[in-house]
Amino acid sequence: MNFAERLALAALHKLDPERAHCLSLAALRMGLAPEPGPFSSPRLATSLAGMSLPNPVGLAAGYDKNAEALPALMAAGFGWLEVGAATPLAQPGNPKPRLFRLTEDRAAINRFGFNNQGMEAIVTRLAQRPRGVPVGLNLGANKTSDDRAADFARVLARCGPHVDFATVNVSSPNTEKLRDLQGAAALKGLLTGVMDVREELPSPIPVFLKIAPDLTGDELAQIAEIALSSGLSGIIATNTTLSRDGLNSPHKSEMGGLSGAPLFEKSTRILAQLSLLTNGQLPLIGVGGIANAEQAYAKIRAGASAVQIYTAMVYHGITLATDIASGLDALLERDGFASVAEAVGTQREPWL
Repeated sequence: MNFAERLALAALHKLDPERAHCLSLAALRMGLAPEPGPFSSPRLATSLAGMSLPNPVGLAAGYDKNAEALPALMAAGFGWLEVGAATPLAQPGNPKPRLFRLTEDRAAINRFGFNNQGMEAIVTRLAQRPRGVPVGLNLGANKTSDDRAADFARVLARCGPHVDFATVNVSSPNTEKLRDLQGAAALKGLLTGVMDVREELPSPIPVFLKIAPDLTGDELAQIAEIALSSGLSGIIATNTTLSRDGLNSPHKSEMGGLSGAPLFEKSTRILAQLSLLTNGQLPLIGVGGIANAEQAYAKIRAGASAVQIYTAMVYHGITLATDIASGLDALLERDGFASVAEAVGTQREPWL
């Protein structure tokens, strides 16, 4: 993080968190952020569900919900990007305040509730984006929908031709009863509809499933079985948690999903369990609490083929993507790995 970025973060941290979030996106749109392009090397260049990534460090969904800053984000150092979540209809989300910094814990709590401008506004921007690093869309459902499972398929049908991958998000804790769709019967039905739409796209794209970190062992085993039988291209582990264990911040009791440093261990254990359950048959994406190259490397060695970051940028800035990628390259070289793929799952056991 350079001096200018440090000053900018200090100024943003004096503002309401959601206001600061919006201003950071505005700065990106105005070209005020570094644009070094993705850091890459023969070791870092990797494949994820058939997509070629210059490096495995991605941006998680939720930062650029409406795909408003894609050109800048594509040049900011990430190897791949995920925008959204997008729902069929625009919706305001939950009442404010709904985003809280937990500075003492290097964390955040949000209860946004899938606030977004709707798939029509988002698909217009996706269709106009420049070529470059892979860009995917997180699929969501409207809060007032009579058929939430069908909403995911609707968004994919509309936006699928303009993205490189899509993610089924049934793991946000901020839309009432959404996590119920992680149950075996509901999930099978939802994925059947989504995968049917996928096959009808001009070019079928990878579809990932994003899961919660609060699942039991039996629930996780069910999800792994369904993922393997449904044709999914991978699993993103994990979304935010409802746990509040070990927090120190005054905001620790706010309702919503917790992200950031406290999630690292919990999400990595879920990742390792999934790696064991899927036995290398399905790419896994590690997300939750990554703030440096060592933690990204730990996710990869626990079973992840690629990783995503988000909350750590609140405390370390957008140049964190490049810092993690370059540091990861050095760690791979140190340990004699010629590629990211060679390192995947090589230290899974300690996390089980």
